[in-house]
This record gives sequence, C-alpha cells and structure tokens, in this order.
Amino acid sequence: MTSLTSRRRSVSAVLAAALLGGCGIQIPTDPDGTLEEIRASGELHVGVSPHPPFTTLPPSEGQPPGGSEVELVSAFAETVGAEPVWVVGGEEALVKQLEKGEIQLLVGGLTEKSPWSTKVALTRPYVTTPEDGEQVKHVIAAVPGENALLSELERYLDGEGGR
Repeated sequence: MTSLTSRRRSVSAVLAAALLGGCGIQIPTDPDGTLEEIRASGELHVGVSPHPPFTTLPPSEGQPPGGSEVELVSAFAETVGAEPVWVVGGEEALVKQLEKGEIQLLVGGLTEKSPWSTKVALTRPYVTTPEDGEQVKHVIAAVPGENALLSELERYLDGEGGR
C-alpha cells in the first residue's frame, strides 16, 4: 500500500508531464475573442469623453480627438495591429456602449472613483502627464469580463506606455 505522500507525488508528476507535454490542456489566451476580433477587423473602437487636458476634441469634424490619454490609446492600438475608431460622447452613454460591446475601450480623464467604475473592467491606475500634477490616478475602461485586450493594455501600460 502506497503512502499519501507518494500518491501526491505521482499525481503531481502526471500533472506536470501533462502540462509540459501539452497533453491537450490549454488555457485560452483570448477567452471572449475580443482581441482576435480587433485584429481581424483592424479597428479598435474607443469611446472618448472630453476632459481636457486628458482628452480634447478638435474644433472641426472629421479629425481625431487629442490629449495624453488619446495619444496613449492610439499608440496601444498600433501594437495590436488596429486603427482607433473614435466614438465621442458622455461617459454614461459610452459606458452603456462598452457594456454592449459596441466599443472596446473608454478614455477621458477617468478615475477609479467614477460612479460607473463597477460596471466595467478598469486598468490599474496610472498617473498621466504633468498637466494633472502627476497626482490623479487615471484608468482606461475596457469591456467587462476576462479578456486579452485588457491584459495587452495592462502590459502596454506597465511597459513603454505607462507613466
């Protein structure tokens, strides 16, 4: 009769072999398909709510918005092989579009203390440019749920894009 310890070692060895051998056990890298959809379409739909200096809208139609967070998301979109498609509006309306999957990200001087922050997935707070005295911790909102887009964005913010 084998001891409990040796049985645990056997089970651990089998699990390790299965994981190392790629025995059909796979963890999905894009569980909801958001990032795959963005790469396939070549478009990242981003809601932008005007809050200077973080996001600003141009005086004439047809031009993309500007500001530090808009620039950050534009640079991020390039890393995932997409062009940003800007949807301008108020935060509340944009959050509803985010929840419905009509847009994939939302920017605009947003913080963790926004009244709707529990309805969406937020990046970890990061401090933006000196315009805010490097004191306000801003976030970018993403579609709710576990998704590769949010992971890629977090990685980007932690690396070259984060402040």
